[in-house]
Amino acid sequence: MENTDSTVLSTSLPAIAADLNQDPIALKLALTAYLVSLAVFIPISGWMADRFGARTVFRAALGVFMAGSLACAGAGTLEGFVAARFFQGAGGAMMVPVGRLVLLRSIPRRDLIGAMAWLTMPALVGPVIGPPLGGFITTYFDWRWIFAVNLPVCLVGIVLTTLYIENIREPERKPLDWIGFLLSGFGLALLMLGASTGGRHLIPIEASVGCFVAGLGLLFVYVAHAKRTAHPLIDLSLLRLPTLRHGLLGGVLFRVGVGAIPFLLPLMLQLGFGLNPLQSGLLTFASAAGALVMKGLAARILRTFGFRQVLVWNALIASASIAANGLFTPTTPALLILGILLLGGCFRSLEFTSLNTIVYADVPSERMSAATGLVSVTQQISVGSGIALGALVLEATSGFGGAERLAAGDFWPAFLAVALVSATSALFFARLHPDAGAEMAGRAVIRAKPVADSA
Repeated sequence: MENTDSTVLSTSLPAIAADLNQDPIALKLALTAYLVSLAVFIPISGWMADRFGARTVFRAALGVFMAGSLACAGAGTLEGFVAARFFQGAGGAMMVPVGRLVLLRSIPRRDLIGAMAWLTMPALVGPVIGPPLGGFITTYFDWRWIFAVNLPVCLVGIVLTTLYIENIREPERKPLDWIGFLLSGFGLALLMLGASTGGRHLIPIEASVGCFVAGLGLLFVYVAHAKRTAHPLIDLSLLRLPTLRHGLLGGVLFRVGVGAIPFLLPLMLQLGFGLNPLQSGLLTFASAAGALVMKGLAARILRTFGFRQVLVWNALIASASIAANGLFTPTTPALLILGILLLGGCFRSLEFTSLNTIVYADVPSERMSAATGLVSVTQQISVGSGIALGALVLEATSGFGGAERLAAGDFWPAFLAVALVSATSALFFARLHPDAGAEMAGRAVIRAKPVADSA
């Protein structure tokens, strides 16, 4: 449901912008507001699951997500729509991490790759059906109905959660780091608000710069606070684990490019190429279809080549596929676009499966909750940064050309910029040990090694 919602929204951005009388690029705020909300509330999802039980938190999250969907459907201004997306994100922040935490605490490490693949396969159905569904609703009905799709899914999810998810909780519950929550929450929100607005949308340039600097300052204060706190909200000491550190930092860079695609591609197809939302959705769903195909092959590929080789070379190939989107023109055959998007989805899916597994390779079971929060926060911030970077380059390109409306030729610099950032992730993946994650990949019995290094 969450993935469907995101992809449905991406396909409908031009129509929503027109209805709200806004610049289409301004709708990046609707995407980043949701991601910022995830980053703010995900860190407390593990604590809440330990405190109240996974089933209780998961059901409450579905209820909040449903209420946020109703608020999105009723929004009449950009400010109201962005606020509703932020509220909706608070529900989403509790769903995915808590569901992943249940899995991590229930599955043996040797079965984790296959379990992660099965966990994500149903979620990948959302991006497959989302773009065509969103395009159909937007073209023939009204974009507000795309949020109504969430309501029956939420209700069914609440029933299934009650029946099948145990109310798992830790016997020893750590106190919540309220100071860390306020520092990290306001820091991340202000940082992303400043980066996303850029002085052109909602607030003036001075306020954007002020928000960015203030957010950065609060995050520096949080780092100092976390070093002095026994139970920090976001446990940065986990970065001492080599597999988590290199996988996390490389993953942040890789997701910058991937995060920009759902924002840039529908805008290019609709505003640059003149396609309607349905036609756009019938093309962009190919990436998710490719991801769905790859999920069944990921474990075999990792068993054959190992994590480091796959992460390094596949990052470069996947980044090249992102840059290839900028080569599309209004005369490019639809089948060729479909083929490139399908292959790009395959490579990105393989990278995500590898990343979502290797970062937990050396994490002790009792620290899984903290690791899940750290990984989830960085994922959302990197995706939001990708949207902000893509929008910034797109604004600069269109402004330089002096045109009042976006044209097809305005998009290739943005695709190239985010692809180059993604490609640099290979530098971090190359620092992984050749045997990193060997047990998870089924390549060999894991060797004896320290839990952490001195970094």
